[in-house]
Amino acid sequence: MKLFASSLGLAILALTPLTALAGPTTYTFQTVQSPGDPAFTQLLGINNSSTIAGYFGDGSLVPNNGFTLTLPNNFTPENFPGSIQTQVIGIDNGGETVGFYVDATGVTHGFKNIGGTFSTVDFPGSTAVNQLLGVNDNGVAAGFYGDGAGVFYPYTVTGGGTFTTINFLGEVSAQATDINNAGLITGFNMTSPTTSDGFLINGSLITKLDFPGSVFTEALGLNNSGQVVGFYMDAFGNTHGFVYNTSTQSFQTVDDPNDPHLTVINGINDQGQIVGFYLDANGNTDGFVGTPVTSTPTPEPASVFLLGTGLAGLALRRRSSKSAAR
Repeated sequence: MKLFASSLGLAILALTPLTALAGPTTYTFQTVQSPGDPAFTQLLGINNSSTIAGYFGDGSLVPNNGFTLTLPNNFTPENFPGSIQTQVIGIDNGGETVGFYVDATGVTHGFKNIGGTFSTVDFPGSTAVNQLLGVNDNGVAAGFYGDGAGVFYPYTVTGGGTFTTINFLGEVSAQATDINNAGLITGFNMTSPTTSDGFLINGSLITKLDFPGSVFTEALGLNNSGQVVGFYMDAFGNTHGFVYNTSTQSFQTVDDPNDPHLTVINGINDQGQIVGFYLDANGNTDGFVGTPVTSTPTPEPASVFLLGTGLAGLALRRRSSKSAAR
């Protein structure tokens, strides 16, 4: 694969507070536990055929082992050849998957798997960490690389190996977590160890996605209908999943009903099915699939911030598993 690098600069021009109305969606939930490690399963991506990307194993007692899943329990192992750990994170509608693996020397690399053919995808010149976190049907993937100081830099990469870094005013340590067919990009920016801003990039516009009242929000996935998923932390330190609708500019909290204090939503398909994981009452990490049942017109106030940006032109960085591997 030939590698090319460029840079996409996003300059913030304005900050405008918005108020939006949410129409809550009802979901049915299915818990998923991999037989490889029933105590630790994370589901990270889902396509329109309801094929799911994920992994089992906490990385210490049991190594990370990637898989794809068709419901209810058809697991297909997927591990980068020769790796000691693999996480499968994103999946497109053609079955192409992306993620990361750890090699025998402990270095983390991004990868693509197209029809069973694996390829390493690392940002040119990077040596510390690379991860691919999402991929669209055009073969464009989103991810990040890290430097030796632990700072992350978001980028996209085409199937032909052209890398484009993402730069914006206020960026400290950021990850690009997903990309849809229209080129919208989700991600988050860690402005300190205890604060994080989600974001959604649409061409020359960047929308800051902070759940109302929270100082820690991460946007982890999106679909082709403009729905964004992720998680936020409340004032008590509890973690909740969310779905954000770009059409209404509104958030909805979505927690697995079995979750006592931690739900993370990692992926969403065009039918609105969501996948992620929760911490159960026994302290196990369980995957879940949420299928939408119905929507109601009940209004719910929410606030977001819209940041107008300008395209700065072209000139010659993720934490673990869409923020899921912990």
